[in-house]
Amino acid sequence: MRFASDNTSGAAPEVMAAVLKANEGYDRSYGADAAMGRVTALVRKIFEAPEAVVHLAATGTAANALAIATHCQPWGAVFCHAHAHVAEDECNAPEFYSGAKLVLVPGDHGKMTVETLSSSLARTGESGVHGVQRGMLTLTNVTEAGTVYSVPEINALSALAKTYGLPCHLDGARFANALVTTNATPAEMTWKAGIDVLSLGGTKNGCLGVEAVVLFDPARAWEFELRRKRGGHLWSKNRFLSAQMEAYLTDGLWLRLAAHANAMGQRLADGLAQKGASQRHPVQANMQFPEWTEGTHARLEAAGAAYYRFPAPPGREAARLVTSWSTTATDVDQFLNAF
Repeated sequence: MRFASDNTSGAAPEVMAAVLKANEGYDRSYGADAAMGRVTALVRKIFEAPEAVVHLAATGTAANALAIATHCQPWGAVFCHAHAHVAEDECNAPEFYSGAKLVLVPGDHGKMTVETLSSSLARTGESGVHGVQRGMLTLTNVTEAGTVYSVPEINALSALAKTYGLPCHLDGARFANALVTTNATPAEMTWKAGIDVLSLGGTKNGCLGVEAVVLFDPARAWEFELRRKRGGHLWSKNRFLSAQMEAYLTDGLWLRLAAHANAMGQRLADGLAQKGASQRHPVQANMQFPEWTEGTHARLEAAGAAYYRFPAPPGREAARLVTSWSTTATDVDQFLNAF
């Protein structure tokens, strides 16, 4: 009954096997390993993007911060949702690496809209040299509310940003979960929808610790490499990152793991609904925010359940529950029984 985060789960057996295999013998360092070439080929095929450049990082924060820094000048504004991971959970790393300013865009259920983004864009960059300039757009899919941007929503938001000449980044720490929900192809959710750079998550979905930055504009690749090195995120033994990402993307493993996490999330949400709990946001992937009656936390935690408590109105309790690739139906049913 471990629902605190998909970060708390272990690594998939296929990923572990790949890492052990990479430990045999010797290979070139700093991304020149043979597996890195295969990862690039896999990404280009999966995303229908033959010119895409792929670089790896060990953390999602590094991937996001470096991707943003590569696409935004230090006098620019990075438009993000008010509760985006880059705004609330990365200790100002995007600002540190880019020098840019995050501009928080409102929107219900973790998603900005064309209307809220349009308002933020209109208020920014109008004071000439004295004020922050419009820099770029970053979206999060799956959002921090557990909701999912559809492809038409991404298209509309990126199209608005493009009218100002702004590049677009997608924080895809749970990108596979969003794909499974929407049945979109990777290309449809990224470059075909106006996304210039993607942080492709692996850590939350069965990897030990690896994220891919996919640059759909190869002209940005060298700058990204320099920023990664200068920022201390170029791994010498890159083959251990490559091995994880190669196993993750081979034969659709990443989508199968995400589909299972989403299915367990829906099983949990359905069971809670039958028992009278409400949800703060639509449950669309593997993360949910239920509310229930007072006293439930104590009962669940006494039974061994682990999750994050959230603030709630008087007489109510709230939580964040996240399912993962390794969550079982038994885990869910035990939680519901304890509830």
